[in-house]
Amino acid sequence: MNKIIMYGADWCPDCRRAKAFLKDQKIDFDYIDVDLDEEATKKVERINNGKRIIPTLIINGQSYTNPDNGKLSAVLGINEDYRIVMYGADWCPDCRKSKAFLTDNQINFQYIEIDKDENAWAIPLIKELNNGKRKIPTILINDDIVLVEPENEELREVLNIDKVKEAKIYDTIIIGGGAAGLTASIYAQRDRFDTLILEKKTIGGNAFLTEKIENYPGFTSISGPALMDKMEEQAKVYGATIKTGEEVISIEKKNDVFHIGTKSNTFLGKSVVLSTGSTYRKLKIPGEQELIGSGVHFCATCDGAFYRDKDIIVVGGGNSALEEGIFLSGFVRSVKIVNLLPEFSASETYIEKLKEINNITTYMNRTSLEFVASGDNKFKGLKVKNNESGEEEILEADGAFIFIGLIPNTKSFEGIIELNDRGFIKTSGLAQTSVAGIFAAGDVREGAIAQVAAATGEGVLASYGIRAYLKK
Repeated sequence: MNKIIMYGADWCPDCRRAKAFLKDQKIDFDYIDVDLDEEATKKVERINNGKRIIPTLIINGQSYTNPDNGKLSAVLGINEDYRIVMYGADWCPDCRKSKAFLTDNQINFQYIEIDKDENAWAIPLIKELNNGKRKIPTILINDDIVLVEPENEELREVLNIDKVKEAKIYDTIIIGGGAAGLTASIYAQRDRFDTLILEKKTIGGNAFLTEKIENYPGFTSISGPALMDKMEEQAKVYGATIKTGEEVISIEKKNDVFHIGTKSNTFLGKSVVLSTGSTYRKLKIPGEQELIGSGVHFCATCDGAFYRDKDIIVVGGGNSALEEGIFLSGFVRSVKIVNLLPEFSASETYIEKLKEINNITTYMNRTSLEFVASGDNKFKGLKVKNNESGEEEILEADGAFIFIGLIPNTKSFEGIIELNDRGFIKTSGLAQTSVAGIFAAGDVREGAIAQVAAATGEGVLASYGIRAYLKK
């Protein structure tokens, strides 16, 4: 449970003030009088480096010494009209997005990180609120409104936050905050071009969801989140403005100024870079949609922690499938890799690594037919067909991760710029699209290589296009 302990004394004015505040807010807490409990006195001294300072509060394992009511409001998510509690994890991109939105709008919220041992009580609560599914962020407002993986616009509507219209004209607006977009902003800012990055979810793109990157120059091995954090920090140091949770729904050019419409704002820019990346391709088989988030996943870094010491299935045969399968094998009990083809399409480096891992079994030349659920609608396994013999079987596991390729995030740009038949953006020269002043970089561009190192190069190319365009 969401546990709060207050160490205090009846003669202490601040203790009386803190107690009254919590009671007025109808927040449950355990009160321990240090005058009556010698062990409690010793604990207060340990927390406060030998000093007996009260009130001392423990909120979900974190200590707070004589917090004023403003601090208590911030820690416990108390606002004028509502109290907000967010259940999430630091590795979760949607959690980071919601946290950034609430923080940017100066809204108090209590953040409960479910990965911490002292917050293990929160996982059953999340499953109860989500019909057995472990979905984060799960946000409670006044204990009666439950928002699951909300978009910023939903939060804005529920919390009655006024929409803001931008009047400033940026030199360039970069749509998408992955490696390509961040690099483009770094180079543009160094050229003294005022840059805005609009990101639908969280900064870092697909690279942020990669546990380990071993082919980025300068790093023998680095986690995706760590690398993306460094790029984000560099972009901010050079002066880029970053806004997350802004999904672009329209682009219109008026008098040489681009009007970028999102669900909540309008931004103005002299040039635009499209670096929206790609999303994971689905199998489109029975049971897949129903079990997404409750057994079927597309991000090992995001959801792998839920399957510690359990059995999982990985579908795919390329670099991503093997890389993520190897990563997952480090903490799950077993991994079954299902590949449609008789041979892997991944690089030899990953194939050789696979041979050294004892808890990975491969199922080659198998077609995925259906995700199977048990009687209580929990994930049971994957039905596959042996393409050579025609024999069908069910591979049982606790969950499955799908890595079968990417789809470019360009649907919002249809009719605005020229796309190829697969939805990738056609470019020429310095990443120039079919519309003057709009450039493309990263996975969305036709012919791009889906690697972080390549994406940074794409960002550099687009920045040179921006420079040439703005200096005409």
